Amino acid sequence: MSRAFSPPERNAGIDLRNAVIADADDVARLLDELGYPCDLRDAVERIATILANDRQALVVARRGGVVCGLVALDFMYYLPLGTTTCRITTLVVLEDARGSGVGRHLLMEAERRARAGGAARIELTSGTQRTEAHGFYRACGYSNSSMRFVKPLGSA
Repeated sequence: MSRAFSPPERNAGIDLRNAVIADADDVARLLDELGYPCDLRDAVERIATILANDRQALVVARRGGVVCGLVALDFMYYLPLGTTTCRITTLVVLEDARGSGVGRHLLMEAERRARAGGAARIELTSGTQRTEAHGFYRACGYSNSSMRFVKPLGSA
């Protein structure tokens, strides 16, 4: 099993906390790394939007005091199951921090928050080109469950 998918060391010097507006520069850098260009002003707006919504959360991971990852969550009522689903809308770890347990810690925190929020399941989507991420998700107990179709409706 590759180091990237092996269980992390206990804590591994990683701490997690809710993002705040002061994290905007780190959030912008992480979104850029994921392939979604974001400037500082946009990051401030995005963090503020999440903070204003009690059905969403944004968690940053720090290692050695430096923000190196984040996970964003959205709790939604899922009509077919008649229950709440927690959707991971973003999970990203800086390239130089991958394989150090940061991603696993973020996923475990997402799952903990999903359970605490009453979600019956947790889900995420990942671009077809992100094959390394797919292996990571499978190693963490996630499986393919559906096909996603998207139709852009505007500039986003």
